[in-house]
Amino acid sequence: MEKKLRVGVLGATGMVGQRFISLLADHPWYEVVTVAASPRSAGKTYEEAVGGRWKMAVPMPEAVKKLVVMDVNQVEAVAATVDFVFSAVDMTKEEIKAIEEAYAKTETPVVSNNSAHRWTPDVPMVIPEVNPEHFEVIAAQKKRLGTERGFIAVKPNCSIQSYAPALAAWKEFEPYEVVATTYQAISGAGKTFKDWPEMVENIIPYIGGEEEKSEQEPLRILGTVENGEIVKAKEPVITCQCIRVPVLDGHTAAAFVKFRKKTTKEELVEKLVSFKGLPQELDLPSAPKQFIQYMEEDNRPQVTLDVDFEKGMGISIGRLREDTVYDWKFVGLSHNTVRGAAGGAILCAELLTAKGYISAK
Repeated sequence: MEKKLRVGVLGATGMVGQRFISLLADHPWYEVVTVAASPRSAGKTYEEAVGGRWKMAVPMPEAVKKLVVMDVNQVEAVAATVDFVFSAVDMTKEEIKAIEEAYAKTETPVVSNNSAHRWTPDVPMVIPEVNPEHFEVIAAQKKRLGTERGFIAVKPNCSIQSYAPALAAWKEFEPYEVVATTYQAISGAGKTFKDWPEMVENIIPYIGGEEEKSEQEPLRILGTVENGEIVKAKEPVITCQCIRVPVLDGHTAAAFVKFRKKTTKEELVEKLVSFKGLPQELDLPSAPKQFIQYMEEDNRPQVTLDVDFEKGMGISIGRLREDTVYDWKFVGLSHNTVRGAAGGAILCAELLTAKGYISAK
């Protein structure tokens, strides 16, 4: 790419916004030129607005420190400065829907980490290796919005990345019933242990809205594009429990699967490790070389050892074994704020750029 595309980050001061900022620091295609947040941060430099709330392990990139934060509600003004935006705003669902559509209508593509538009029929919700063909609905969305280049695309919930890619890899064996329990890191709530001391040595067996997302979103990802909208798959039927655990980064899943077609462990493992998609074929900047790794050790994957596999963009699967009630069971691990949030959205943007959906204004 001759000239980097100009990027804005909406909700730049929050935890996911900070993750976008850190991951985009040396991006070969994109340059963060605009940071936008709530009116109370507007007018301050990014460094001042974040203050002591920088939550990343890496230092704040020098290039963004002196950027003056814009008011995210000043849609036209923000849109005029960028080619496209990443959205990580902290608002109500209805407010997020409205503001993301407002940006799209300024002919500014929006790649969102938020859940608000995940069930809008003509908005693609994509894991780039799994269902890139869902980007085809953007044409219908543009027609509805009355835009030439503006649209919204979203990435799915962070917790499903620890088991949904395995289900996609095993599609030919026809998984039809899944029981999953996710053990979710506190950064998924935008927190650190400093912010949330009651999570130290504690487990909370409830995360609002998470179980419904974990049961339904994989079906939309595995669904089909029909008449300008996404129709979710009927199977596998998934039931899920979501538990908050005292881990900073990394969502783990324990899953049990029934298949219509008999298979062996060797076949299942081979499908996992050979599974790749367009990001790997196109060698996109954020694409992991190995999307899914299989770990033979009984005590893997582990958060402390494996969460940063492929810079947090890879999925780790282990403990695949036959079950006495279901056919097979396994444990999966994904990085919830990299693959599951900002990194997954950046990979979506890279694929959208490679496919010509995102370009310079």
